Amino acid sequence: MSTAPACTYSVEEYLALERQSETRHQYYRGEIFAMTGGSFQHATIISNLVFRARSALRDSGCQALPSDMRVKCPSGLYTYPDVVVICGDPQLEDSYRDTLVNPLVIFEVLSPSTEAYDRSKKFESYRGIESLREYVLVAQDQMHVEHFVRQRDANHWDMHILRRAEEELSISNGQGRLKLSEIYENVEFAPANADSQPAN
Repeated sequence: MSTAPACTYSVEEYLALERQSETRHQYYRGEIFAMTGGSFQHATIISNLVFRARSALRDSGCQALPSDMRVKCPSGLYTYPDVVVICGDPQLEDSYRDTLVNPLVIFEVLSPSTEAYDRSKKFESYRGIESLREYVLVAQDQMHVEHFVRQRDANHWDMHILRRAEEELSISNGQGRLKLSEIYENVEFAPANADSQPAN
């Protein structure tokens, strides 16, 4: 039997606390969840994505933003995607100008602790964002990118999988292209049988 959380917060209370906090938190239906730090591999991939996407989208009217950009979903989820792309003017929730409501592309770099959530409930919340057209999941333990593209039927998303270094990820309606070799620059993958090897 589930129990109600010990304490719930309004959106206003969450935002007031978050704007004073040194760490980031997600918010959903009255509950606040601390966001944990990522691995070196995770941070490297995010850095590559922001740098390469900004370069690829230069002069297109679009820009890539790093993971300190909070995004609001119509479901009531407030969260911090690893990378967001916007085109044109940003639409921000209030005068603080720190909560984006119109991302065009969202990237999440998968981690063992969050992969299931990123694929299911989080993606479900993201799909409610009217402006969102693409959702990209990037593995960090292998060269593997899943690119979801919204179709004319807003409820239908096509998925494309990229696995080879020379393949290109086309984002923002084709306005930017990122090679997988660029996304995974300076990333070293552990051998497939690393878990079975004795420790040194």
